[in-house]
Amino acid sequence: MTTTKRFLVEAAARNNAEWCAVLSRTHGVRGAFGREAWTAAVRTPPYYPDAVTLAPEADAAGLLARIDAEAPGASVKDSFADLDLTPAGFRVLCDARWIHRPAGAPAGAPELAWDVVRAPRALRAWALAWDGGAGEADLFLPELLDDPATFVLAGRTADGRVTAGAVASRSERVAGISNVFAADGGAAAAWPGVLHTAHRLFPGLPVVGYEHGEDLAAAVRHGFEAIGPLRIWLRS
Repeated sequence: MTTTKRFLVEAAARNNAEWCAVLSRTHGVRGAFGREAWTAAVRTPPYYPDAVTLAPEADAAGLLARIDAEAPGASVKDSFADLDLTPAGFRVLCDARWIHRPAGAPAGAPELAWDVVRAPRALRAWALAWDGGAGEADLFLPELLDDPATFVLAGRTADGRVTAGAVASRSERVAGISNVFAADGGAAAAWPGVLHTAHRLFPGLPVVGYEHGEDLAAAVRHGFEAIGPLRIWLRS
């Protein structure tokens, strides 16, 4: 990995850890940042890890000692895909790639009208659209709107319905994008609007995130480059 890509991966990992910390705090879970990782001593909300590594070759034993590694569903985001947590009873849930897109407006215009969610009722509509009937809309609580570095992006039809969206999280060096969705066409359909809105909000910041499978291919088609591997471990 080149020095530039290592810098970007570390920036993306830090940004993602900051977002996980924000989401977890809205559910009463307060984690801690260390030199090698962000960790939470108790189980985090669904889909969110109990630890995110921030540097290569993190001390696995020390990291696991700072989370509830025995709890069902405990998970670790191995930001450099260089840990082996199998001896501790974890298995690989998925492999993915960090992605990076330089600062700049994308070509073309989005089909939907995009804005930033500002009110609890609008956040609930966004969460229900993101959830798609799976019963997990309560993951996104109104307290999320109080965080100054978090921006919930909504793509709306002409009649005001939310049919696409994402979360943008600003940090010192990058803007992170997560939870990209669209009711029709999947993440690929959302990227034009997400990128236009991110450019408006953070005109000088590169955009980062992580994806895998078809969603990774869609991100690459919209100007992203895969810059490094990550791995998510789950307690068996």
